[in-house]
Amino acid sequence: MSKNGLIIGAGGFVGGFIADEALRRGYTVTAGIRESTSRRYLADSRIRFLILDYENPEQMAEAIAGAVPEGDDYRLVYNLGATKCTNFADFNRINYQYLRNVVEALRMARRIPGRLLYMSSLSALGPGDERTYAPLTGKTIPAPDTRYGVSKIKAETFLETCPDIPWTIFRPTGVYGPHEQDYLMMIRSIDRHWDFGVGLRRQMLTFIYVKDLAAAVFDALDTDRTLRRKYIISEPRSYTQAEFRRIAARILRRRLVIPVRVPIWMLYLVSAVAEKIGVIRSKPSTLNRDKFRIMRQRNWNCSVDEAVADFGFAPRYDLVAGLTETVAAYRESLGEEASR
Repeated sequence: MSKNGLIIGAGGFVGGFIADEALRRGYTVTAGIRESTSRRYLADSRIRFLILDYENPEQMAEAIAGAVPEGDDYRLVYNLGATKCTNFADFNRINYQYLRNVVEALRMARRIPGRLLYMSSLSALGPGDERTYAPLTGKTIPAPDTRYGVSKIKAETFLETCPDIPWTIFRPTGVYGPHEQDYLMMIRSIDRHWDFGVGLRRQMLTFIYVKDLAAAVFDALDTDRTLRRKYIISEPRSYTQAEFRRIAARILRRRLVIPVRVPIWMLYLVSAVAEKIGVIRSKPSTLNRDKFRIMRQRNWNCSVDEAVADFGFAPRYDLVAGLTETVAAYRESLGEEASR
């Protein structure tokens, strides 16, 4: 197979790990990023950089034509996306329209990849059954109830209308690991002896460690069985909030952690206020009404049977191992901050 890889949206938390995994597997890696994108997680000197203006298909076509081989002798991982926005309309622009622009640029440049893996989200499927807690599967009919989820299913549907694009779609559940910020908030809270949960009903959570997700990307690209197929990506078990708390507390060596349950209505009020503050500051808030709908969801159970069958998906990290590395990175960052 080709060992040329273009990673679009490489500058973020997940993108950096995808680039590292590609290098580990012997790829020549080109990172597609904006001019303003931080290269903090792309420090390896072997990485080549390609500056892309996602609003401008013509500019991208020219840049891509000069950076990747002619024909289909490369793999493209499309990891570009926004998980929180100040203006909810930006979800559609960034998660859907930018994909359309990139595909247009690929066609203009005559650089259709041999394979394209699109990073979607489990949120594209919408809420799971909260009565039986049955797992979400590849046969689940998508019914997203967030603007984020809608933008992702729109992007998926667009790819399905592109007969010339040899796509594979990943729908990962909650991705965590070093440098990720949302789960880091939970770890910091537990480190300070508090565990804030949402709602009184049981919530089943699923996770995927970022290194397992990055490895799965290239395992899927290595086989034709994944062509034009969609896969849920998750550790093959779920956890309650109490289990997460106990695991994190043990790794953090915190014997006393006080669980606090925030009522759903209170979370909505806090999310609405935080969203308004984010608008005033022109900075996306971690809490907003879209995130509220995700946090109130009780059932994140999901099945990875299709990924196991088609490309041998087998995560190496369970939550204990993944959180151990994540906490180690968190403590290292605290040490760096203290030394400044």
